[in-house]
Amino acid sequence: MVIEVSSGSHFSGWHPSTTSSSSHPPFIIGVAGGTASGKTTVCDIIIQQLKDHRVVLLCQDSFYRGLTNDELKRVHEYNFDHPNAFDTEQLVETLDQLKSGQSVQIPIYDFKLHQRSTDRSRQVNGSDVIIMEGILVFHEQRVRNMMNMKIFVDADPDVRLARRIKRDTVERGRDVQSVLEQYAKFVKPAYEDFILPSKKYADIIIPRGGENRVAIDLIVQHIRTKLGQHNLCKIYPNLNILKSTFQTRGMHTLIRDRDISKHDFAFYSDRLIRLVVEHGLGYLPFTEKQVIAPTGSIYTGVDFCKKLCGVSIVRSGESMENALRACCKGIKIGKILIHRDGDETQLIYEKLPRDISERHVLLMDPVLGTGNTASEAIELLKKKGVPESQIIFLNLISAPEGIQCVCKRFPHLKIVTSEIEEGLNDQFQVIPGLGEFGDRYFGTDDS
Repeated sequence: MVIEVSSGSHFSGWHPSTTSSSSHPPFIIGVAGGTASGKTTVCDIIIQQLKDHRVVLLCQDSFYRGLTNDELKRVHEYNFDHPNAFDTEQLVETLDQLKSGQSVQIPIYDFKLHQRSTDRSRQVNGSDVIIMEGILVFHEQRVRNMMNMKIFVDADPDVRLARRIKRDTVERGRDVQSVLEQYAKFVKPAYEDFILPSKKYADIIIPRGGENRVAIDLIVQHIRTKLGQHNLCKIYPNLNILKSTFQTRGMHTLIRDRDISKHDFAFYSDRLIRLVVEHGLGYLPFTEKQVIAPTGSIYTGVDFCKKLCGVSIVRSGESMENALRACCKGIKIGKILIHRDGDETQLIYEKLPRDISERHVLLMDPVLGTGNTASEAIELLKKKGVPESQIIFLNLISAPEGIQCVCKRFPHLKIVTSEIEEGLNDQFQVIPGLGEFGDRYFGTDDS
């Protein structure tokens, strides 16, 4: 197995759908692990693969405290792998400033003199991605809480020791004997006392460090997805994306597998559709309501929107009806059939509630591709008197081209989707996509 995932974990705190379009905090990645485990190599590969984004690397080593005169006299007795060796307050303050988009000055630490440079520092500007690397970056809770993704780089202890000897003798001017003594006295105990216990906070564990290209590629792919969502949500505030967790990512992996059975495809699609529907219902208006609890206490909550209906775009949209009925008992559901040929569309059939103009409408189609079919359906709803602001468009996956088409043309409706795709190919198919969703869901594909 090339990549381990901590159970129940998710990439937290960075959700495009909950942030205004005018500004967005950076995506912060923490990379921890034992000394010489390959953290820097992993970071370098991630940065190289994210070259089309602004990425900055911060090393925890930059925040070492300068040693006092007394500590310098006994430098071989000083534990550089203990949490107290770092200026954690300055690290927290630096991350806070970067999160708010400010430029910061990062100290430059001299490992031979064990002091910070007094006349030099490194300026770091606001970026799309901040990678924080260091042996103890997961130790401090305030630092952990700022991270959207936490990666622990694992490596064999003998491999780490060999790398440590090479690094400290070549780069830091130490002799082999002092490196071995320091390792036995401080490095190994600190790893067992502080670094290894912090492994439980990791979202992702990478065995073999920089050699594990499969795991690193998966991580980069996820970051690219989040950054792509970030850019679209900055442009279109009416775009709302389901929070990505390992559960949703796992279900997407299953339904995108061309070899999955029809039963499993429908089962996991239904699970994702239910999440999208529940998320979409959260954008409906509500009124405050008080009820009396079984204990006799008064509970102040909210009352659901009463004037509501669903509209499915036949035929794939019909796959979403059961989830809507499960959430909204007795809801009316209308139908719209639009013939699509490439990027051309034609309305064939529509049957909608007579009073639809008085209702909030949940428009359903699992795949948003070019946006042409959706746009024709939305235009029909508007002609029937439905205000654009009362339409919520629900789908499983969306191509950026479709999002741009719909959001630009209808800036007052809301789109709720679970993932953003790479785009469309020459045949206007969504890539990587789900194939012909209706055929796969209802079992009418050739296989």
